[in-house]
Amino acid sequence: PGHVQLLPPQNVTLLSKDFAMILTWAPGEGSSPDVNYTVRYESQDRLEKWMKVPHCKNIPRTFCNLTCALSNFYVKVRARVKAVWGRFQSPWVESQFKDYYSDVELAPPVLNLNVTENFIHVSASFPLPTCVENLTWKYDLNFWEAGSEDKKEYDGCFRKDTVTINTTALRGSYCFSARALYESINVKHSEFSQPVCVLLNHKG
Repeated sequence: PGHVQLLPPQNVTLLSKDFAMILTWAPGEGSSPDVNYTVRYESQDRLEKWMKVPHCKNIPRTFCNLTCALSNFYVKVRARVKAVWGRFQSPWVESQFKDYYSDVELAPPVLNLNVTENFIHVSASFPLPTCVENLTWKYDLNFWEAGSEDKKEYDGCFRKDTVTINTTALRGSYCFSARALYESINVKHSEFSQPVCVLLNHKG
């Protein structure tokens, strides 16, 4: 009696999702709901040096966004997590290694359309963590008349670029969809965004 065996977290996984590197885990079996967790990470260029993650110390949630804690986006990292309850601690559990640069998973961009009299200006915004804003994100834009299979493609637009389309000759409903892309060792794409359609030069 009086001896508490704190079970370690399970299913510890380093995920790359929607531009972010996130460690997730599940509570150990039969864990008390008021157990907290502490996370650290190490990178392959400094093995055995586990770095603290100040915003993931003694947290009640079962995930930690590591993106902006990483010192280098081009080196593989892994993370570990332990359960903490009062003065008891579980053993650490480690994730697999991943690196942001080649493993990053992209979310589709959000399209912003600005329709003026003879033009439509299309820009894309990305749900990026601030620390990766300066990496070279691009997007591909597709543009087509609703109901048509014939798409006009604008490929490899830089994230901050606006695509301007002259609409004087266009009548009816036109749709836009975009995907994020990132050129690492090979080119990675997100899914295409849900189409956004607008009615052009409607006389009525």
